[in-house]
Amino acid sequence: MNEKKTILVVEDEKDVRIYITALFQDHGYEILTAENGIEGFDLAKSDKPDLITLDIAMPDQSGMRTFRMFKDSDELKEIPVIIITGMGENVNSFIKRLKGFSQPEGFMGKPVDPEKLIKMVSDLI
Repeated sequence: MNEKKTILVVEDEKDVRIYITALFQDHGYEILTAENGIEGFDLAKSDKPDLITLDIAMPDQSGMRTFRMFKDSDELKEIPVIIITGMGENVNSFIKRLKGFSQPEGFMGKPVDPEKLIKMVSDLI
């Protein structure tokens, strides 16, 4: 029997978090949610999800800092991360230019395209 894959959704906007969670649940994934990067990092360390979606603009700790923490952690660095942001493609271009900064395994602007997001997730896990 196949075990359900778990996705950690790190998103501060409640409506977006609920939408993405429902989308993933409708496609058979188990979901963990976090409202900010600090909570997301702690959940990732304790629960070891199969994939993480991460917003960039969040209170308390930015998604960029949280992403770096994921990729600097020996325990978490192999977990694929999809950045989902309303900041547009400029953020993806900016990340690609950073020296010594890991690239996310996926990137998607808001509003998300549900079919593309599910395809991206299934390709990664």
